[in-house]
Amino acid sequence: MPLSPSLDRFLRAMEYPATRDDLEREAARDGLAVEDRMLLSGLPDQSYGAAWQVRYRLARRALADAFAPAEPAHA
Repeated sequence: MPLSPSLDRFLRAMEYPATRDDLEREAARDGLAVEDRMLLSGLPDQSYGAAWQVRYRLARRALADAFAPAEPAHA
């Protein structure tokens, strides 16, 4: 799951350690796109010591979503 360029720049510029709430607040303040802010809001509620930890969690979530069983279609 490649990150958008704006989310990647945001994560590089963010001061760490940062909680999920810190990331969400700063993303809104920086005017990050809604899609990027939604990705951040789906992170586990914990403290992140570096940008790579945030990227790791986002990648794990993307993989879990990709391999999740498909929802059955309703008739």
